[in-house]
Amino acid sequence: MVETTLTTPRKSTQNPTPRILWITAMCTAAICLLPMVAVVIAALTGGTETITHLAQTVLGRYTAATASLVVLVALGTFALGVGAAWLVTMTRFPGARLLEVLLVLPLAFPAYVLAYAYTHVLDHPGIVQTTLRDLTGWGPRDYWFPEIRSLGGAALMLVLVLYPYVYLLARAAFLQQSGATFLAARALGQSPWGAFWRVSLPLARPAIAAGVLLAVMETIADFGTTAYFGVQTFATGIYTAWFSLADRSGAAQLALCLLSFALLLAVLERWQRGRARYHEASRTAQPMEPMELRGRWGWLATILCATPVLLGAILPIFILLAMGIGSEQDLLSRRYQGFIQNSLTVAAIAAVVTLAAAICLGFLKRLRPGRTSSIAIYIARLGYAVPGGVIAVGLLVPFAAFDNALDAFMRARFDMSTGLLITGSIWLLVAAYMVRFLAAALGAYEGGQAMVHGNMDAAARSLGQGPLGTLRRVHLPILTPSLLTALLIVFVDVMKELPATLILRPFNFDTLAVQAYRLASDERLEGAAVPSLVIVAIGLLPVILICRQVRRS
Repeated sequence: MVETTLTTPRKSTQNPTPRILWITAMCTAAICLLPMVAVVIAALTGGTETITHLAQTVLGRYTAATASLVVLVALGTFALGVGAAWLVTMTRFPGARLLEVLLVLPLAFPAYVLAYAYTHVLDHPGIVQTTLRDLTGWGPRDYWFPEIRSLGGAALMLVLVLYPYVYLLARAAFLQQSGATFLAARALGQSPWGAFWRVSLPLARPAIAAGVLLAVMETIADFGTTAYFGVQTFATGIYTAWFSLADRSGAAQLALCLLSFALLLAVLERWQRGRARYHEASRTAQPMEPMELRGRWGWLATILCATPVLLGAILPIFILLAMGIGSEQDLLSRRYQGFIQNSLTVAAIAAVVTLAAAICLGFLKRLRPGRTSSIAIYIARLGYAVPGGVIAVGLLVPFAAFDNALDAFMRARFDMSTGLLITGSIWLLVAAYMVRFLAAALGAYEGGQAMVHGNMDAAARSLGQGPLGTLRRVHLPILTPSLLTALLIVFVDVMKELPATLILRPFNFDTLAVQAYRLASDERLEGAAVPSLVIVAIGLLPVILICRQVRRS
């Protein structure tokens, strides 16, 4: 009887907090799952006429363009990322220490910003072709010049901004390798190239595959670059069907096709990660001693590593600055202050909401590890594989139906209109951002949470702290650097996100990304450079953090 009176109060004081966490985490997982379920239902209930028409007209073209873009970007990011990672990690050449940091810089650029910059320079009226015609006296039909507004041009823009995913993961894998295996291959008669191809590359294969898959997922989600270059992919088709053709069923069915492809890639990434095996080197293993490249080979390595930095970051910055100075866009005007305020507001709200959702899910998994919490986190991670346009369509369909049903009910019963309560607010846009970028926040949170030993939780409980007190007084102070990193990453990703913003933004609520896209669509590239520069400047913040980590390693 005494034991009952002692244990019951303790349970009653500790249970409410896990229950609150459980409810919050399940609601978050449900919101993440809703877009995918809504897209499937809307696509299957849209009738066969639409999908038959799509199959006869544009489906083959969308499939071929998307698949071609994926293959080109996968090959390009693999070549650039792995090559640069190998050179800066395993060799020494002029500028290697600086370039190993600068190679991360293109990650700050959205691909559509590079598209605007290079179109301004390389298109027919651009400075390159104009100078060529002036020097040679050629007419427009007297010479051939690569077309920047093409599938190949879109692939090049995406490769230049996405190769850092492969570079960072491949470099980390090469750093962890022992030099003994490489030296053994050299002792058995392999050339440096043969040892790299037969030993180092297979050992780093899981990390490289993960980086390439990340780049591919970003490729199928891209809208700004492909839309501006006129490449008809599934991402551009969804937007065209929804807005230009007002075909909701067609947009949903195209979204289902893209969702299926994205989820297939997510399954492949999960399977690849599950098959990966990492083994720590023994304490007697020697680290790989970098090879010294001298003379022309050293300068060739410098040129090879400096080229993606030059093309992916330095040159676009100078081009955008020159374009912005010649434009009539005024960042200090009231109109631009509104764009900046809208962008900062929605990015800040989305970052805080996404981080709070990540904390709830991650802490619930720590408190109650099991199938339910694992499934909730797995569902939450799926958002990174789902393009923003698919998420937007998947959220807009059910909430628009809810708004219309509520408005009809209020008109019939109370003779008043409620309007668009949800679809007309920024909260649906924030929900789309949370679904899209929750995986990034979860990764940063779980990486920091691994540093909190289980004994700390036990010590907090012995001092009378419940789960919420343990989270507030023990976990959050320790995890502050990881939480700030997650907050910053989500903030910048929201600033760059374009398709979800275009579809879900409230009326007369434009952001910097939308303004840049609108000006570029009107062929006002000089004007588009101004909001693009602001987006890039903000995007440099997390890249600087990554560069610091690279330098420390």
